[in-house]
Amino acid sequence: MSQEPEQQWIKQYMKESFSEQKKSRRWGIVFKLLTFIYLFVALFMFLNIGGLNNGPSADKEHTALVKVTGVIAADQDANANVIVTGLRAAFENEHSKAVMLHINSPGGSPVQAGYVYDEIKRLRGIYPNKKLYAVISELGASGGYYIAAAADEIYADKASLVGSIGVTASSFGFTDTMEKLGVERRHFTAGEHKAFLDPFSPLKEEEKVFWQEVLNKTHQQFIKVVEDGRGDRLKATEADGLYSGLIWNGEQALELGLIDGLGSPGQVARDVINAEDIINYTVQPSPIDAFTKKLGLALGQGISSQVVNSNIVIQ
Repeated sequence: MSQEPEQQWIKQYMKESFSEQKKSRRWGIVFKLLTFIYLFVALFMFLNIGGLNNGPSADKEHTALVKVTGVIAADQDANANVIVTGLRAAFENEHSKAVMLHINSPGGSPVQAGYVYDEIKRLRGIYPNKKLYAVISELGASGGYYIAAAADEIYADKASLVGSIGVTASSFGFTDTMEKLGVERRHFTAGEHKAFLDPFSPLKEEEKVFWQEVLNKTHQQFIKVVEDGRGDRLKATEADGLYSGLIWNGEQALELGLIDGLGSPGQVARDVINAEDIINYTVQPSPIDAFTKKLGLALGQGISSQVVNSNIVIQ
């Protein structure tokens, strides 16, 4: 009988303990559910915010905008496929009075820039009554200017950086370092010059001459694009250092004939094109891609390619 109160107390304690556990589990489920709903709503708003359009209608006269932002390369946002897709849509819309390329780029691949340049020339041939204007913001250099040269007219801000008409290719040489460290290079090739860009192999004089010739020919292609695009508007020549790889601000570029005037995208749309409403035709990454990129999942992309880089870049 003496144990009965103790047993009842234990039963009561266990009952209350189980009750507290049930309440704790219920609140845990509630909090998890609220967290899930919050994340779902946040993601839904993020994925759909780009679809909210309170701007001008594409069914009325407007200026069609396509952006070229960042390095021009096949694995970057500013790749030829993305730029060309936007340009085609911009030209095809019968309500776009003109097309504007908004450029902020240090350059990049001559191949990608060449693809865009050639497509612009083709589209201008198909739509002869629809002009294309290039407007440079902070930077229109190298491949960025290569693309701009295809436009009917080029504009920039007085402080924009314009030009850098040249070609570069760089890497590192580690042969002396390997010798000091006592590291033996074992690299097997078929072809006398197959490894001439290998940073761990010595560079032969004839290979240096050969590679320089490749760069010179690519440079001449760049020069021809500029001269074909600008024509008589160029007020400087190669003798003046125009194709030396130097870069100028907007005022200087205007004096050299590299651009046609000073102005912002809004000003050009309003005062030059006479269609103040601007609609962006730039192809945007998918919402999921943009979301994951913002989370930093793409931070490591391309890091290894920056260690040794022998790609030709127009600068």
